[in-house]
Amino acid sequence: MNSREYIESGILELYVFGTLTEQENNKVLEMAKNHIDIQEEIKAIENAVINLSHSVAPHLSATNYEKIRNQLLEKNRVIQLQPRKNYAQYMGWIAAAVFVLGFGIQLYKLNQSNTIIESLSVDKSKMQESIVELEFQKQDAEKILAIVRDNNNIQVALAGQEVAPNAFAKAYYNKETKEVYIDAAGLPIPPEGKVYQVWGLKLDPLTPQSIGLLDNFTASNSKVFKVEKAEDAEAFGITLEPAGGSVSPTLEQLYTLGKV
Repeated sequence: MNSREYIESGILELYVFGTLTEQENNKVLEMAKNHIDIQEEIKAIENAVINLSHSVAPHLSATNYEKIRNQLLEKNRVIQLQPRKNYAQYMGWIAAAVFVLGFGIQLYKLNQSNTIIESLSVDKSKMQESIVELEFQKQDAEKILAIVRDNNNIQVALAGQEVAPNAFAKAYYNKETKEVYIDAAGLPIPPEGKVYQVWGLKLDPLTPQSIGLLDNFTASNSKVFKVEKAEDAEAFGITLEPAGGSVSPTLEQLYTLGKV
């Protein structure tokens, strides 16, 4: 217990009135010896008692006053004194509680704001990704449209064959530039470890020439692929080959075929 708590406990008033035990008196004297503020508080209490005695009964002698005091103390051997309330301390705790509550509310609102900002940032990122994706799709659509509208391109229909009767594709062949585009939207997704391979064919004698693989088939949205140039092709065919392609077409896996 520090000196301030000791003063506020009320024990010094009991000491001045002489109601403490010898051991308690010695404790007060020891505390007073070590703390100047306790000495001053004892003097203040003694002065207050003396002033009170003179104001209430100034005509009594000191001897008579002491007798009366002793009789009162004898009747009420134990005097219960409540420690003085430190209202400033209570107000400090209340202010601290209000501060903590206010800080908690502000922190909660800040966390809510951060959550909203993060959500908006995620939405913005997704929107930006969607815009980029739409831009790519637009570019693909414009490229396909340009291929279809080019009068120099010959559209070759590639019909489904025995292994896949319902399959179909289109080849856009420019006889001047020899460029070839394949619209493979009518082909099924190739099994894992397999890839579609495009062949430019000469018919007499039958001579196949590989002009490219339809890689990233699943990832492509348009399913339109530009392959290698085909020199004087008379037909086009698409077969299903092992990943990486084959030197010659696997005729048992011929999916589509069409003559120019």
